[in-house]
Amino acid sequence: MQPYSLSELVSFLDGLPEPRIVMDASYRIVAANQAYVREFGAIKAILGRTCYDVSHHFQVPCDQAGESCPLSRCQESDAPQRVLHLHHTPRGEEHVDVELTPIRDESGRVSYFVETMRVVRQASSRAAARGLVGRSPAFVRMLERMLRVADSSASVLLLGETGTGKELVARAIHEASDRSEGPFVAVDCAGLTENLFESELFGYEKGAFTGATHRKLGLVEAAAGGTLFLDEIGELPLSLQVKLLRLLETGTYRRVGGLDSLAADFRLVGATHRNLAAMVEAETFRRDLYFRINTFPIHTPALHERPEDIPLLAASLLARVDRRPGRRLTEAALEWLVARRYSGNIRELRNLIERATLMADGDEIDQGDFLDDEESCIPLPAPGLQPQSFSLDGPVDLPTLEQRYLAWLLPRCNGEVPRAAAVLGVSPRTLYRKLQEAGAKEVGQD
Repeated sequence: MQPYSLSELVSFLDGLPEPRIVMDASYRIVAANQAYVREFGAIKAILGRTCYDVSHHFQVPCDQAGESCPLSRCQESDAPQRVLHLHHTPRGEEHVDVELTPIRDESGRVSYFVETMRVVRQASSRAAARGLVGRSPAFVRMLERMLRVADSSASVLLLGETGTGKELVARAIHEASDRSEGPFVAVDCAGLTENLFESELFGYEKGAFTGATHRKLGLVEAAAGGTLFLDEIGELPLSLQVKLLRLLETGTYRRVGGLDSLAADFRLVGATHRNLAAMVEAETFRRDLYFRINTFPIHTPALHERPEDIPLLAASLLARVDRRPGRRLTEAALEWLVARRYSGNIRELRNLIERATLMADGDEIDQGDFLDDEESCIPLPAPGLQPQSFSLDGPVDLPTLEQRYLAWLLPRCNGEVPRAAAVLGVSPRTLYRKLQEAGAKEVGQD
């Protein structure tokens, strides 16, 4: 940016759409643009105050209070810096994407710093009726990576345990991108069989096969101009991985029964709870596909990585599922929820709260309203311990080990495949397929 006097700089910033403030090297706010006034209020309330006082109510700079300080980093590096912070605003605390740029005078020395602030609309640091909710360090790290990649065209791979909200994260990336006006199309890869893959993803022409009485739009075509979310991408068999790779490499596809090559126009977001790197080494996932989809990996944290977010999530989920609005969770109930270990993460927490709302009769939901659910909870072995009753007489190959373990596990889940799948951390569809592949009797499936 070319040298400006302060008045010229403010005049320039007034023409920009995003809130910006101007600070000196002592963290003092000396000016703000009109977009800041529209978003956060009058300039007089902040002029002369330090940025850390206004944004965080700190008495010292952020880096002295355990936060990352963009101004300090900017002074050290002599280059723009970007961080994600929780800021106090007139609406309460909000996630704000902060970018700091040094401004030089005629001699080349830094005279001011311009801070650009973008309020993150896709996530809330307070209880919210929809969307992503959290304020823990693990959640903020995930959110910061989301914002880094959202406005690019790079493929994103969401990695995390089942039930951590990967589809919500994918949707938030879509909403923060320049494709937000386009469609968001979610595909459950675990439910795609060999026969369905091409017809579902690519569509088909009338008369392509028996029963094709009309042209069908494929999901790739439906996602044109938007985002294609491939959930549970690790469940795709190798034969289908080849077809997906060809789509991603060439950017083209053909409808089943069609001759014309059509251009694909979507941003890819994939998700899995599998360890794809290990699957690549085991040759159950294609190496070339892995590197094609793994441009920008994002870890979605499990609840045990963000326990401080559980009360906030619980309040949000209660507002979403309770048919009697206004009820609250007692302190005892919140303490019980925080202390609990979740194999199903946010999905399991939501189910617990929804069941408790049905058990509670009063205006408060107490710990006792959750305890009736204890008997139906899946017993899990303590972390680091092996189930005491399962053993082997000697070494066996992996398929045999898996088959024997499934045969041992299913009776302990009353033959209920969904319960067994939750213990294993896989989808019920995946477990049904494993049982079929192993030649085991299908249990609990009509």
